[in-house]
Amino acid sequence: MVKAFVLFDHDGVLVDTEAWYYRAGERALADVGVALDKDRYLRDMAQGLGTWTQARAAGVDEPTIDRLRAARDAYYQGYLRTEAIEIEGVTEVLADLSKHVRMAIVTTAKRADFDLIHEHRSIRSFMEFVLVRDDYERSKPHPEPYLTGLRRFGATKEAALVVEDSARGLQSAVAAGIDCAVVHNDFTKDQDFAQARHRIATLAELRDLVLAD
Repeated sequence: MVKAFVLFDHDGVLVDTEAWYYRAGERALADVGVALDKDRYLRDMAQGLGTWTQARAAGVDEPTIDRLRAARDAYYQGYLRTEAIEIEGVTEVLADLSKHVRMAIVTTAKRADFDLIHEHRSIRSFMEFVLVRDDYERSKPHPEPYLTGLRRFGATKEAALVVEDSARGLQSAVAAGIDCAVVHNDFTKDQDFAQARHRIATLAELRDLVLAD
């Protein structure tokens, strides 16, 4: 059926930020002599975990982790201000899709990071609403984020499509009962996407998917 609603993940789908988030965590842990293993980090992220799992395994205590988290966030925001995070063609695709479907963003990004990213970008203007990590209780891979998005739209699962780039985002969409298209991202390309309804190389392929009869 034609999809009338598209729920976009954000990091790695609309902006190229995932590697910078990892690098910020890597830099913070290096400050206390802990190496952040990328493969384990990606496995942890797929389960809804993150940087601090490895820190705890290395014996880092919670007060130190709190300090490192603040350092990670500062490093990350520094990257957001200075690094090129655009994904080619995203704005053009969104402008085209906005003529045919209703769109929203459902992200695990913190509001402060999201707002910083979009201070001078037009992506948000195409969206009916944005849900950030502060807007729901249980994060991906739990279905709550995408089910919350459906309720905001007043949409059925059948009429919606999720666009993701990570295994945990795919798991969230599948658990919510929503078809998911996984777009290629070099940072997450080796994760398990067997449950994806569609695999696409770029967002440019979305138009045919959402408008297919």
